[in-house]
Amino acid sequence: MSIQEKLDRMNRLRDQVMAGGGRKRIEKQHEAGKNTARERIDMLFDPDTFVELVTFAGEEDIDNLKAPGEGVVAGYGSIDGRRVFVYAQDFTVTGGSLGKIHAAKICRVLDSAMKVGAPVIGLNDSGGARIQEGVDALNGYGEIFFRNTRASGVIPQISVILGPCAGGAVYSPALTDFIVMVKNTSQMFITGPQVIKAVTGEEVSMEVLGGAMTHNQTSGVAHFAAEDEKDCIALIRQLVGFLPSNYMESAPSFPAREPAGGSGDLLGIIPDSPHISYDVKKVIALVVDGGEFLEVQPHFAKNAVVGFARINGNSVGIIANQPDFLAGCLDINASDKISRFVRFCDCFNLPVITFMDVPGFLPGTSQEYGGIIRHGAKMLFAYSEATVPKVTIILRKAYGGAYLAMCSSSLRADNVFAWPTAEIAVMGPEGAVNIIHKKEIDSAENPAAARMKLTSEYREKFANPYIACVRGYVDDVIDPRDTRKKIIETLDMLSTKEEEVPRRKHGNIPL
Repeated sequence: MSIQEKLDRMNRLRDQVMAGGGRKRIEKQHEAGKNTARERIDMLFDPDTFVELVTFAGEEDIDNLKAPGEGVVAGYGSIDGRRVFVYAQDFTVTGGSLGKIHAAKICRVLDSAMKVGAPVIGLNDSGGARIQEGVDALNGYGEIFFRNTRASGVIPQISVILGPCAGGAVYSPALTDFIVMVKNTSQMFITGPQVIKAVTGEEVSMEVLGGAMTHNQTSGVAHFAAEDEKDCIALIRQLVGFLPSNYMESAPSFPAREPAGGSGDLLGIIPDSPHISYDVKKVIALVVDGGEFLEVQPHFAKNAVVGFARINGNSVGIIANQPDFLAGCLDINASDKISRFVRFCDCFNLPVITFMDVPGFLPGTSQEYGGIIRHGAKMLFAYSEATVPKVTIILRKAYGGAYLAMCSSSLRADNVFAWPTAEIAVMGPEGAVNIIHKKEIDSAENPAAARMKLTSEYREKFANPYIACVRGYVDDVIDPRDTRKKIIETLDMLSTKEEEVPRRKHGNIPL
């Protein structure tokens, strides 16, 4: 066989792999509102930067491929000039089902990404395990899970759900840092609607059971919900831009931009009455570069706000209580959301900026029975364990144990600043007065007026930031208009921060 004949054979085989499941299956994929694996990769990466790995892996009879590419495309490319690895399951080939070689290709991507220190993006669109391969398919999942775990905290891992993801397949995304889902086309669940009906009698649709909004709003499994695949890919590219390539590097820097409004606007956000709510995201927008804030889990535990922004051109993690929802109280879900985000930022060298306005932990039997003690302890652990720069701004309420949990100086916040509106106390003035002055109020001619007078006096004397300042728990009381300037100065000072931690294998966070 001549060299030209060999080249012709190579090109014919390559074309066969590139064609995936063929024209009819590709058309069916498009009819379902979904792109093919290769189309998704082309959308994700900078033009002409994708390099495919293990292209011909699969059946020994390569001239008669039944599953071209083994149902997954693997390789690497560039996003805004930075190397990123990817695997994309191809639903047009055996429904994207996972077998031994399919899993091996995914493992090759994870191994390579670990070696060179680059993020991994998994585009999931699969019918599940290849049943005919039996235990080989199960072992394949296990090999992927092991690598996801070993890569955790070493390189960023992003899972994108672009179709079905069921059974054991859901655990690989669950082990990664972020899960992105697409409304109406992606679903995740351990057991599908038919099994649930057979076992429990419940009738539920795939979308209600495991759709994008179910996992973004109710379960908290997912972090982002995209409107469609185009929106999804744009979101992933934006997310990657905030992150470093690995734990030894810093996130890319950009030219600094002024916030989305004048600093004077910060003066009008906190209401005069401590009982009136406000949107903390207005504060964030007036502090971060260009007002650009990529919120993580915006639909879940809305009493807490977490996400990425840039300050003076550098990536930071933002955490805040949200007075507009449940008065900003901490509950089980908010505690989990904040703890997980703090630990991610600490893994990847992202400073943590905390905006505090917290009246306490949410009271109630459902919270106590659900383990609020255990979940709240995660926040204490996460903040205490984090060694990245930590800056806390107390906006208004800072009461009791919740004050401590939101990165107080005792949890080793590097700097704590308070606005003049801050109220730092064991509990709210009303509750404190009811306990301290109970007899005086009960015996007063007008108990309501007495309570109001005593509450006002308590707030003036004790519920202010100056006592905490005197004790050294707060570094300074600042003009709200200077918030961005103070954060920039502090992060600049902390840019060379090093912190010794006790020698140990690892801590034991209260999960």
